[in-house]
Amino acid sequence: MLSVQPYLLLLVLLVIGLIGKNQSIVIASSVLIAMKLFHLDKWIFPPLQKNGINWGVTILMIAVLVPIATGAIGFQELWQSVTSPAGVIALVAGIVAAVIPIPGISLLKDNPTITTAIVAGTILSVSLFKGIPVGPLIAAGLAAFFIQGYNLFSQFFR
Repeated sequence: MLSVQPYLLLLVLLVIGLIGKNQSIVIASSVLIAMKLFHLDKWIFPPLQKNGINWGVTILMIAVLVPIATGAIGFQELWQSVTSPAGVIALVAGIVAAVIPIPGISLLKDNPTITTAIVAGTILSVSLFKGIPVGPLIAAGLAAFFIQGYNLFSQFFR
């Protein structure tokens, strides 16, 4: 029997994505609707649900490392980056952003239904606030915030 609820929810997300002009939500919901319509969900959804986040983070990491692979960033640039005040702040933000999620693993294992709220919050953030559903970018956002704070604070002591 065809369950209409997943289609309706995905269509709502598609509309929210269109209204919010968020390409990620539009593409994701459209691809999932197409997969369901062509009955690919039985084969694609299980591995996608199990490994999709890891695949996404891996692709993101590859994209972030491209400047190193192209030679645009070498040892000298890396050293200069991490020894500047902004670089130290970014380094700390990266560490904090990687450490903060650790307790979330236990939370999700102990209370898997919390995933629903996390997904809803992510969708709202992406759709309504132009948020980006990617962990490593949190570090960049934190770094930008702390760098602005550092720059503002350091102006008082010049």
